[in-house]
Amino acid sequence: MTVPIVNAPHPLAELSQLEFTQARDAIIKTHGADQPLFFRTIYLQEPAKAELLPFLEAEHTGRLTEATPRPTRTAFVEYDVLTAKSQVFHRAVVNAATGQVLSNEEIPRTNNGFPHYNVNEFQLFEGYCMKSEKVQEALKEYTVPEGFEYCIDPWPYGGPDEDDGIPKVMQGLVFVRDARKNNPDTNHYAYPIPLIPVMDWSTKEIIRIDRLPTGGSEDGMAPSVASKEPRNIFTKSVPAEYVPELLDVSPRADLKPLNVVQPEGASFKIHPDNLIEWQKWRFRLSISPREGAVLHDVCYDNRSVLYRLSYSELTVPYGDPRAPFHRKQAFDFGDGGIGRAANSLKLGCDCLGAIHYVDACFPGADGTPTKLDSVVCLHEQDGGILWKHTNFRTDRGVVARMREFVVQFIGTLANYEYIFAFKFDQAGGITVETRATGMVSVVGIEEGKTSKYGNVVSPGILAQNHQHIFAVRIDPAIDLFGSDDNGHTQVVVEESHPHKMNPETNPYGNYYEVRRNPVERATWIDSEVRLNRTIRLENPAKKNPISGKSVGYKLISPATQMLLADTDSRIAQRARFAEHNYWVTGHRDGEFWAAGEFTNQSTFEEGGVSDMVKRGDAFPIDGVHASGETSDPVVWSVFGFTHNPRVEDWPVMPVEIHQMHLRPTDFFAANPALDVPTKKNDTSVLVPCCNGDGKANGTNGANGTNGANGAH
Repeated sequence: MTVPIVNAPHPLAELSQLEFTQARDAIIKTHGADQPLFFRTIYLQEPAKAELLPFLEAEHTGRLTEATPRPTRTAFVEYDVLTAKSQVFHRAVVNAATGQVLSNEEIPRTNNGFPHYNVNEFQLFEGYCMKSEKVQEALKEYTVPEGFEYCIDPWPYGGPDEDDGIPKVMQGLVFVRDARKNNPDTNHYAYPIPLIPVMDWSTKEIIRIDRLPTGGSEDGMAPSVASKEPRNIFTKSVPAEYVPELLDVSPRADLKPLNVVQPEGASFKIHPDNLIEWQKWRFRLSISPREGAVLHDVCYDNRSVLYRLSYSELTVPYGDPRAPFHRKQAFDFGDGGIGRAANSLKLGCDCLGAIHYVDACFPGADGTPTKLDSVVCLHEQDGGILWKHTNFRTDRGVVARMREFVVQFIGTLANYEYIFAFKFDQAGGITVETRATGMVSVVGIEEGKTSKYGNVVSPGILAQNHQHIFAVRIDPAIDLFGSDDNGHTQVVVEESHPHKMNPETNPYGNYYEVRRNPVERATWIDSEVRLNRTIRLENPAKKNPISGKSVGYKLISPATQMLLADTDSRIAQRARFAEHNYWVTGHRDGEFWAAGEFTNQSTFEEGGVSDMVKRGDAFPIDGVHASGETSDPVVWSVFGFTHNPRVEDWPVMPVEIHQMHLRPTDFFAANPALDVPTKKNDTSVLVPCCNGDGKANGTNGANGTNGANGAH
């Protein structure tokens, strides 16, 4: 479609630097210039869905003008009011154009949770710890090799044992690093010290130092016993380097270059307000400090598919029951924010080919807009064969290659990296791909011991068993624009059941029955591979002209293990979202968090999907509205990795990969990728066998073909 030219910013365009600064200044003015403040986030508050949908319909139907009513642009601001002994958390909404503060409230914490930490706080923590006399005294118990230096990784405290919560604290995992190598990237995780300092964040005082258990499976649950004399726990330790200049092995010399070359440039187009167009796809991109990349108004060939798509949460609970490891559970989105932890991506490393990078803007501690370069990369890649058929009578094959458009960002949370990618294909499909890499979280174990709570990956190093459980939020908008009856999105659970052999309906036993159950009220759904249980997103007001069925998309997410912690445990109380594979909830503006808004030190999940389901929202079925509160359905797909570490995961782990797919289902009248070019790639070459002395193999004629246009 043609993008209309209007001067006013699009309602989904990110805050300009002027709007950002006006929002900050409005908050400072509210409290007075002398009141110390600590800014956490400033970003666009998304318009109410009911206000934005009419605007989007005007945009998609070509009726958008300067006079089209637009939702008011507002900035969402999170900040602390600082006193000598406390931080009072505030949440405000500011008119982005006028600077008027529309709302400002101090946040009650009924689940004992605190607002997220941000990068500024993580960076300060180590310095506070090392200045503490308590920490310095505790460290005297251990003899550190000459030339080594201490370093402390900040970690969220987890769920406190106290039902009423505790003050806001941060804990640290203590290591030493070999400074003799004069390389700041030498790996400190090879040298853990079994102490965890716990700091009151308001007073910056170390309130206690937890001792860690270091025994094996036979040694019980107790922490290590303090020694009277300094002891050396690193006598058997070995380095665990990963940066190339510190490795004791040479790089492979037999790997030849593989370049991604696009001689005519990229096939996608990005507009100044982050509208992206590629191969009939069209959507808008924003970067949230908590979610990272967020996709809005996703359309194919000007037909809406999704209103909004984003990652929502990730919890990482550990399976070591020895105190204080029973609290070892991170919420990487809610405790810290994956957007704030995003990498600045590097050309030729994280993404290959013709790349466009998108920057993010987050506030400094004083609210100053601070640019983070190259947070999201946009690029195309070859995805293998898209479709192919060979006519066995003529031996002519026609093959189309799959081109994918990738929206990728990477977050580093201390030891772990997560690679998040939204991948669009030319057949109307979307893949949400999650990769985990980085370094496993490790603790010390005594020489010669083993543990059922993890795996010894290096002398003295125990990598504990744990899970990574993700939630993706899908706000569907199946073909909602451009007709007299736009309809609504309906969620249907489809299952394939065996049918008992009988003379009337299944005389030969080969028939199976497809059963469809519309989701009438908010609920959770578990995977069932024996029934091929599938979640379908449909618009019952729009029918496919060929099949007569409702147009739609299906959600395909391979079944993975859900939360293993006991349902009565603190870990499970804080992460109810992680107990089921899917949740279907009623839409509410601003309700984006699968585990609730405040996960940091929470004692239970508040405002997450489990609470959303308890509201009992009803959904229209085939256009008929049920009694009670009705709303649009939102689908949350939950999946994860159960990670029982391997030695091969050390010192840096190869990626673990999960893919979730959204595929058109009776959305089109035929394969929408028939028009994808089938031209042969003329840059492909033959590789001979036998060092070039023998006849090339793997061919069926010149260049692997005996016909033009990618045929053989």
